[in-house]
Amino acid sequence: MSMYTTGEIAKLCGVSVRTVQYYDTRNILVPSELSEGGRRLYSEEDLKRMRIICFLRDAGLSINGIGELLTDEDPASVIAILLDQQERLLRDELKERQVKLAMVEAIKRELKKTDDFSVDSIHDIAHVMNNRKKLYRIRITMLIVGLISEIFETGTFIYGLVKGVWWPFLAYLPVLVGVGVWISVFYFNKVHYICPKCHTVFKPPFKEAFWANHTPTTRKLTCTACGHKGFCVETCGEEEK
Repeated sequence: MSMYTTGEIAKLCGVSVRTVQYYDTRNILVPSELSEGGRRLYSEEDLKRMRIICFLRDAGLSINGIGELLTDEDPASVIAILLDQQERLLRDELKERQVKLAMVEAIKRELKKTDDFSVDSIHDIAHVMNNRKKLYRIRITMLIVGLISEIFETGTFIYGLVKGVWWPFLAYLPVLVGVGVWISVFYFNKVHYICPKCHTVFKPPFKEAFWANHTPTTRKLTCTACGHKGFCVETCGEEEK
């Protein structure tokens, strides 16, 4: 059977020799044997116990708590619960790191599109990314309302072709216009724009925003803060004061 010295078991568990010695003085990890020269020797079971102790310490248990737990009649049940908690914690940390990694990758992609790089550019990109989900929900809402309106329009038109009765279609036209106006007002009340020059998040007048040239992510506007006229990045959020 393999036996380990204090230094070997410390190295295998990633702790200091002093820590192993301290656990011995507290009777939490007592060596199975002593050599003729008085050196502590630990067995495979001692190594397993030491690893459990290290885990329990990482889980936040005190030395006294660990000592009491290991002398309990059924420590395995308590340790199983702690393991479940630790697993959830690690999965949450992993998810958080994956989100951060995705953000770093997205920033790198956005930076490649930015000709005039500055610290403010990072702030603008971060602002857009943080509000991307909100903007997505706004667009989904618009899409759903638009599709429902399109279904009614198409339905009344087909009904007119088949039955020769056109009043439902004609009656729905004002509603269709009203829905279009509502969608536009709803959208421009929710979105804001980032000026590429002064990096202010601003809300343009509705009329200017409605008629402005645009791409899927930008719109040609006049910044209300510095007066710059050009393509501004679309985002969703509170206007900066």
